[in-house]
Amino acid sequence: MNYAAAIEWLFSTQMFGIKLGLDGPRELLRRYLAYPSKTTKVIHVAGTNGKGSTCAFIDAIARACGMRTGLFTSPHLIDYRERVQVSGDMIDEERTLRHLIALRKVCESMEHHPTFFEITLALAMKHFAETECELIILETGMGGRLDATTAIPADVCVITPIGLDHTQWLGDTIAKIAAEKAGIILPKIPVISAPQHPDAAEVIAMVANENRAPLHIIDQPATGYPLSLSGPHQPWNAATALAALHALGIPLRYDAVQYGLSHTRWPGRFEVLSQGEKSPVILDGAHNPHAAAALAETWQQLHPHLKANIIFSAVSSKDITGVLALLAPLAEHVHLCPVNSPRAVPVSELAASLPIGTKYTVYENFSQAFDAVQNEPHKILICGSLYLVGQARAYLLGGNYQPSTQ
Repeated sequence: MNYAAAIEWLFSTQMFGIKLGLDGPRELLRRYLAYPSKTTKVIHVAGTNGKGSTCAFIDAIARACGMRTGLFTSPHLIDYRERVQVSGDMIDEERTLRHLIALRKVCESMEHHPTFFEITLALAMKHFAETECELIILETGMGGRLDATTAIPADVCVITPIGLDHTQWLGDTIAKIAAEKAGIILPKIPVISAPQHPDAAEVIAMVANENRAPLHIIDQPATGYPLSLSGPHQPWNAATALAALHALGIPLRYDAVQYGLSHTRWPGRFEVLSQGEKSPVILDGAHNPHAAAALAETWQQLHPHLKANIIFSAVSSKDITGVLALLAPLAEHVHLCPVNSPRAVPVSELAASLPIGTKYTVYENFSQAFDAVQNEPHKILICGSLYLVGQARAYLLGGNYQPSTQ
């Protein structure tokens, strides 16, 4: 089996869907000897928005402090290997192939076939063990209580801002979703929480109290540091990251913190791509109303007098009307296209979700939409689904785009 065939097999496991629960991932991790050693520290991050940025800040600061880090995130934007990084470097194809060949044999011996996400987690954890990572940063895939990442014992638990998303899986209220996210909390293990909606804050406090877990709530953004990630919400994410590392007992020197925060990279989150003399392209995966509000606030802060040519798409199960209500006021014109995903929402449904009076055009695919706007004088804002952002990055920067549903 070569690398392409191994990836094809892995992506075929998406047919098993999403299975929330810990028995399956625990069994796979046990069989693959993929649990971390007792000397390896683990920071586990759950939440609705800001998870990825917070993980990226933690990783960058820890590396600036001289630690060897393992970073597990999802979804990828272009290349599957983005999900598994050691000290900023993606796992290489040779190691990915070796792990997938071994994991396929393990999966075939199990009564219930592991999911795409569970296999990826096991691959990542074994890679982190083999490369002797001192700190592992785990981003939950969805929820927390029954997310596969919760099978890994954590030394610090982090909860970023909670909003309404994945409601078909996690519940239709902030309190219900918070209960799922707070499910990562462990007995006597420190908990760091970003500022929360009162309903979420109440649930987190109760779960932390029940577990006798010390709870630290971020009450101030990180100031005095240049941040490489844009937006008024990012100093709060940075403060959350710093508190998590402090709770782990890692000495934080000012110069290391400054370097880490100013060199953090998290593609697809208000990421600006230059086109030379043409208008710059801004990418942002604002896929729910909370994220869309952050994008709108960031745009108004950086470009208060400018409108954008927005290219937008979304996948099913998202609050598209809520997202577009926040983004449409930023637009000179909205350009709608389907995303390359089985979960793509038809452009007719996207158009029906726009606020009345919004100027829009529909296209058959992303490349048509981009060709229509790339010579326009307005800045180009590509937003909505992270799958669209990944597709756009591959189109603009080159790369073999590997679409996934998880």
